[in-house]
Amino acid sequence: MSKIIDGYLYTEEHEWIHVEGETATIGITDFAQSSLGDIVFVELPEEGEELEAGNSFGVVESIKSVSDLYTPLTGKVVEKNSTVEETPENLNEDPYGGWLIKMSVNDSNQLDSLMDSNAYKEFCESL
Repeated sequence: MSKIIDGYLYTEEHEWIHVEGETATIGITDFAQSSLGDIVFVELPEEGEELEAGNSFGVVESIKSVSDLYTPLTGKVVEKNSTVEETPENLNEDPYGGWLIKMSVNDSNQLDSLMDSNAYKEFCESL
């Protein structure tokens, strides 16, 4: 069973969101990295870029496939994890430690459409 952290929020695209105050940290889940296989490349947006909920904000490439990353929230990128771009294979070892971006939360109501850990676990089991 994939690792799922209580207190985080999740999307159907297998991204996790951890909200602290007005900032959301976003990464890919253990389920995602396991499904992708060996990750070899990550492309992330620049700091200061405005993102619209539901739009692609980057790419994760593995030896098996290329997958778009989708932002669950509307907001501005306040920080990107350059280390993940330089050493993408670290996402396979620690997908929760290897966050992708941090962004401002413009509308906290958007969080209501995300899954909690229990709902995400059920979602993964249904696949």
